[in-house]
Amino acid sequence: MERRLRRARWPVAALVAAAVVLPAAAPAVADDARPTVDPSAPTPTAPYVGRPPQGSAPDGRTVGGEDLDTRGTVVADGAPPVPDGLAANGWLVADIGSGEILAARDPHGRYYPASTLKTLTLLTLAPLLDPATVVEGTVEDENIEGSRVGLVQGGRYPVSLLLQALVLQSGNDAANALARAAGGIDVTLAAMNETAESLGAYDTVAGTPSGLDVAGQSSSPYDLALVFRALLADPVTAAVLTTPTADMPPVEGRFPGYQIQNQNPLAATPGNLGGKTGFTDAARHTFVTAAERDGRRLVVSVMDTENVPLRAADQAALLLDWGFAVPAGVDGVGTLVTSGELPPLPSPTSTAPRTHPPVPVPQAVEPDPAGTSPWVPVALGGGALAIVTATLVGRRRAVRVVPVLRPSPDAPAGAGSPPRSAGGSTSRRR
Repeated sequence: MERRLRRARWPVAALVAAAVVLPAAAPAVADDARPTVDPSAPTPTAPYVGRPPQGSAPDGRTVGGEDLDTRGTVVADGAPPVPDGLAANGWLVADIGSGEILAARDPHGRYYPASTLKTLTLLTLAPLLDPATVVEGTVEDENIEGSRVGLVQGGRYPVSLLLQALVLQSGNDAANALARAAGGIDVTLAAMNETAESLGAYDTVAGTPSGLDVAGQSSSPYDLALVFRALLADPVTAAVLTTPTADMPPVEGRFPGYQIQNQNPLAATPGNLGGKTGFTDAARHTFVTAAERDGRRLVVSVMDTENVPLRAADQAALLLDWGFAVPAGVDGVGTLVTSGELPPLPSPTSTAPRTHPPVPVPQAVEPDPAGTSPWVPVALGGGALAIVTATLVGRRRAVRVVPVLRPSPDAPAGAGSPPRSAGGSTSRRR
C-alpha cells in the first residue's frame, strides 16, 4: 500500500517542485497553503456564518480557471438561464467527457461535506483493499454516531459488502470498519487527503472517513464533481454506485440477515449513474450525482441547502435537465482538471495569492521517508519543468456573472437563502 500511495504523490510533487525551481514564473507557496483539520476544536454544530472559506491551489491560483474565483453564480456564455428554485449556496454542473463546467455557484467554497465525503472514502479504499477480505465488527462500529448499516461485534463482513453499505445505506459503521481494515483511521485519512490532492481537489480536507463533522473538514462543489467523475471512470466503484440492494449476513444470537437498499433519491431518473446524499447540522443537506443521456454524461454537486423549498436531489435533477439542454461543445466557465493539473499562471500584475488561515493544532501525519531528502525537489525539478510547460496553458472564458448575496443571520426567512437551523449541543448526522 505504501508503494501505491507514494506513486500517487509524484505528479503533485513534480508540480510543487517546479514552483520551487521556477520562482520567477509562479507565486511563492505559503507555509500554510494546504488547510488541515483541527480535531481538538469543538465539533461544528451549525453552518458557517456568512460564506465558508474559499479554496484554491496551494500556490493561491484557482483550480479549473480564473472565472471560478467567485462567490456568486457563473454561467457559460450562450447557455439558457439556470432553473429557478436553486436555493443551495454552492453547486456545479459539468460535462464529464469534455470537462467543461456549464455553470456553478461558489464552486470553490469549502463547505462541510457530510456523507458526500464517503465518495472520497470509496475512491481511496476500493483499490487498496482486497474485496474478499473479511472484517470483523466491533463495539466501536456498533456505537458510532449517525447513520449505521447495522454492523455488530463478532459479525463478519467482506470488504466488497462494506463498500456497498458505505454508499447504499451511508453506513458510518461501514466507514469505520473499512478504515480499520486499511490500517486505521490515521492511515485512511492520510490516504484520502493524498487522493484528493492527486485529483486536484485542493478544497477537500478529510478529517473522518464517514463525513461526520470535525473542525476544518471540507469539500467544495468543484471537488465533489472531481471525485465523482473519478468514481465513474473505475468500473468497480461505478458499479458500487448503482448497486440496487445488498444482503447483510446474519449474526448468530444477534440478528437475522436483512437487505439494504440504495438510498439515492434519483436512482429511478433517466440515465442516472449513482448519487450520494449527506446531512449534518453543520453541513445541512449535500448531494452529488451524475447521469448519461444520448451518450453524454453530466455531473452535478449541490452543497449547503435545505429540504424546503426543494431537496438537494431535486435541485440536482433540475440542473441535470438544464445541463443536457445546453448544446454539447459549448465553452464553459472553467474545466474539471485532470490528475491535479494546475490552472494557467497568473499575469505579473496579479494580486498576491490567497492563503488559508493557520490552524492552531494541525492533524499529525506520519512523515514520508521518501520526502525527507533535500535532493528530491532537485531531482523532480527537471521533469516538472516539462510537465508545467505542457499543462499550464489556458484562456479566459466568456461568462455571465450573477452575484449572490448571503443574508445576515438576522435577515428574515426567504431573503436570498433558505432559513437555517441554529444547531445545538447534539448534532444530527448522516
